[in-house]
Amino acid sequence: MSPTRGFMSTTRCWDASSGSFPSYGDPEDKLTVNFVNRNGETLTTTAKDGESLLEVVIRHRLNIDGFGACEGTLACSTCHLIFDQQVFEKLNPVADEEMDMLDLAFGLRKTSRLGCQVCMRKDLDGLTVRVPVEVTDARIKSEVGKQSKQ
Repeated sequence: MSPTRGFMSTTRCWDASSGSFPSYGDPEDKLTVNFVNRNGETLTTTAKDGESLLEVVIRHRLNIDGFGACEGTLACSTCHLIFDQQVFEKLNPVADEEMDMLDLAFGLRKTSRLGCQVCMRKDLDGLTVRVPVEVTDARIKSEVGKQSKQ
């Protein structure tokens, strides 16, 4: 019996390809993630296997303005991230709910995803993601963090 899909939260990442929650690796495994912030600064931190990129930002209190305003409930697009093509191809497929929120994001690219829906795995260790210059929050339908273009 497959679970009913509703709004996702960041408590556990859903693996759309298998239709189940992934089994996490050793929680002590430290995976490296690099976030290129809006101002071009690279924030390098660690992640646990199975942890969403939103959870990584929150746990490490990374200074990314407005990131994750809805706390992973798929009610905004503030955790919009842009991936390199080769990394994007490794990610699980985009669910309809995520695509609906991505459609509202500023600076949408073919390799855009929401950080609350992308979970770290060993094969993603060392990945670099870019935070778009402009962010929108669908809950209030206004711009959250527009900064001058680089």
